[in-house]
Amino acid sequence: MLTDLPASPPTVPRYGESSLADLASSVLASLGVAGEPNPLRLRAAERVCLLVVDGMGWELLREHPAAAPFLSELAVSGRPLTAGFPAMTATSMVSLGTGRPPGQHGVLGYQVAVPGEARLLNTLRWDAGVDPVAWQPGPTIFERAARAGIRGFHVARSSLLRTGLTVAGLRGAREVAADTLGALAAQAAAALRGQDRALALAYHADLDTTGHLFGCSSDAWRYHLGQVGRLAEQLAGALPPGTVLYVTGDHGMADVPPQNRVDADTVPGMRDGVALLGGDSRARHVYAVPGAARDVLAAWRGILGHRAWVASRDEAIAEQWFGPVDGRLAPRIGDVVAAPAGPFAIVASRAEPKESALIGLHGSLTTSDQVVPLLTLSVT
Repeated sequence: MLTDLPASPPTVPRYGESSLADLASSVLASLGVAGEPNPLRLRAAERVCLLVVDGMGWELLREHPAAAPFLSELAVSGRPLTAGFPAMTATSMVSLGTGRPPGQHGVLGYQVAVPGEARLLNTLRWDAGVDPVAWQPGPTIFERAARAGIRGFHVARSSLLRTGLTVAGLRGAREVAADTLGALAAQAAAALRGQDRALALAYHADLDTTGHLFGCSSDAWRYHLGQVGRLAEQLAGALPPGTVLYVTGDHGMADVPPQNRVDADTVPGMRDGVALLGGDSRARHVYAVPGAARDVLAAWRGILGHRAWVASRDEAIAEQWFGPVDGRLAPRIGDVVAAPAGPFAIVASRAEPKESALIGLHGSLTTSDQVVPLLTLSVT
């Protein structure tokens, strides 16, 4: 019997109550789209602007009130949401783009198996051989909004538009390029002017990048949070009356020191029986060779001990890590799923040298990964 297990239970996302998927459906309901649930009980609105700041966790925001006073003031009346598992950009953006949890939309992590093809799909970079509409065929919030007569806009850096990921999760919106902070505020506000009913999703990526490279406890991260606060303030000042501004993040982040990294490429036994190592360092999908799943599960539990929650596919599904899982999507989940239980990481220094060198990391089922803010401002 294993005794070296995590001392606390995982922070399982509150699907159906207060997750990013619930924010998306609640926004549609607030705009008057019939049949959309509103678990967050958002107020009715003519226009909605949803600003998504990549990597802005609830705990990090509350730890730095002086860095971003505008956001901190909104946080006084704000509330926390859970991102979903894994707590990473591709999964969260498709949850926001579809109003469904990961187990229903099928974008289940950074690198996931393409069933029957013995290879991984990188969901951020995508792959020309994988049709994003076939991978995620359900209607997006923008497609559902359009059917209700509501115009939709996706405002982001030009390199992030018209990608496999945006086709999978955000299709149906008019894409608007904004390659600077100033352009993001201006373009999002301009998109909503003159619209009777409209939804704009504005996405800013660089806080996450700063955290990855310098750590979320760094001066660089704190300074960038200040820039994000100014972005939100300028956006709020530019939006037309009758608009509700929501500010949220797609996940949080934690700094992981070198001594807290378990290297699957060098630790004996971690690659035994493993056909594909997917996910990322704080949310691993481990795909076993046929017949080896139980042995891989036992080995990973024994090696990781208290440092991670390690579950079989069936256990992760039963414990609702991904929300209700469509049976057709289950093969995309690893035979073994591992989520670090504290400031730990499961890196792969040979297979993933760049990812393994990052300082700030995210993806797991801790509050630092999972909990993001929902900040609200009504423009009058």
